[in-house]
Amino acid sequence: MNKTVNPNELKPADDTGPLYAARNKVYPQSVSGTFRRIKWTLMAICLGVYYFLPFVRWNRGLGAPSQAVLIDLPNSRFYFFFIELWPQEVYYFTGLLIVAAVALFLMNSVGGRIWCGYLCPQTVWTDLFYAVERLVEGDRRERMKKDKSSDPLKLERISEIVLKHSIWLMIAWWTGGAWVLYFTDAPTLVKELVTFQAPMIAYIWIGILTATTYVLAGFMREQVCTYMCPWPRIQAALTDEWALNVTYRYDRGEKRTSVKKAAELRALGQQVGDCVDCYQCVAVCPTGIDIRNGPQLECIQCGLCIDACDNVMAKIGRPKRLIGYDNDINIHRRQEGKAPIYRIVRPRTIVYSAIIVAIGGFMTYTLATRSLLDVNVLHDRNPIAVKLSDGSIRNAYTVRLLNKSGYDRVIAIDANGPANATIHVIGVDSVTPDRPMIVIPRDSTSELRLLVTAPAENNPEKSIPVRFLVTDIGLGEVASATDNFVSP
Repeated sequence: MNKTVNPNELKPADDTGPLYAARNKVYPQSVSGTFRRIKWTLMAICLGVYYFLPFVRWNRGLGAPSQAVLIDLPNSRFYFFFIELWPQEVYYFTGLLIVAAVALFLMNSVGGRIWCGYLCPQTVWTDLFYAVERLVEGDRRERMKKDKSSDPLKLERISEIVLKHSIWLMIAWWTGGAWVLYFTDAPTLVKELVTFQAPMIAYIWIGILTATTYVLAGFMREQVCTYMCPWPRIQAALTDEWALNVTYRYDRGEKRTSVKKAAELRALGQQVGDCVDCYQCVAVCPTGIDIRNGPQLECIQCGLCIDACDNVMAKIGRPKRLIGYDNDINIHRRQEGKAPIYRIVRPRTIVYSAIIVAIGGFMTYTLATRSLLDVNVLHDRNPIAVKLSDGSIRNAYTVRLLNKSGYDRVIAIDANGPANATIHVIGVDSVTPDRPMIVIPRDSTSELRLLVTAPAENNPEKSIPVRFLVTDIGLGEVASATDNFVSP
């Protein structure tokens, strides 16, 4: 039984210490292996898509933008290859954000912070900046030696620093420049930027994104993950005991000792671990932690310590994966002599997958079956209805027609509800007065004023529903909206 603690005996908390720990600069060492190759591949794909996607062309017809991915703010459009979204369809973005969030939860339930380790923009750009740093200044030991040099102002050292930061600034500048290319025609904006004819807002945003990329990836680096990013705190509440995280398998690694000492102890029949205390897992870690100390907030699950440890194990003739994607359940099972169990498919992952499939399927269905012709009706409120001299009743409506297609439409307007009602479109002539036919320009919104007049006979002296039908004469496509027809 636990002993009861008297609150009066507790020592007061020491609140005089700093709230922020001073940063110890991290010098990650280069490493080769499976997870390093995965990171290089994903980095190339992510950066290639980000930098070059604005230059991909897509033919949408005469007068439409030819950029495959474009956020057209002046015209309130979003283009993604064959998909064109209007402001009225913002729910697609809501669904996409929900799918992205649940996909992040699914990643966490399967492999911990694999998003942070492989796909997060902060990780990708920081990894790229580290690669430049190694290329210019050398690997871990060389960089540490140069930073501790008693003569840091040597011409060779100054030239290395200038070259490194110049490349960093070029990468950061192109990062900011690529971002603004998604908001207007990319080749045109590049030409305007080079000739200093681009809008000032473009230069401002390029400057802001250049500065943030340069500072976050070049200087703050692991501090962004440790202090600024909320995901490490959130994912800890979402994980479970079956999630696979980068784990030091202490059941096999302890007791730690040198290679020579381990060989001697094994020859004597004593039990020793495979860990030789080489600290290679610490040397390659981009956040500078020791994974052997257990789960830590700073760990981004990148797997580089796995590659480093595997290389050491291969050299000393011991089995690989002393560090690997695992969990405490399997460590305890191995200690008990049982085989490990990996449960990727379990209720949590099934629910997440089902949510993604359901929302994604619903969005795909609605997108595939959506109408490119839409109508909205608003009843006039002042006056709400007018009784004419012949006893007939007139209601006025504001009708907004949306033609989302890339061609003009000839549409007919019908009103179903009041008996023997006639429709008149103010300011628009039509050869069929009882069924107005008008032309709606392509990719536009048209607003009309409609007068619906119905004789007093056969119409009740109360509000009745009226349904407006808008029919494309050529294609037969129909859109409708419902309101009320009111008696005075």
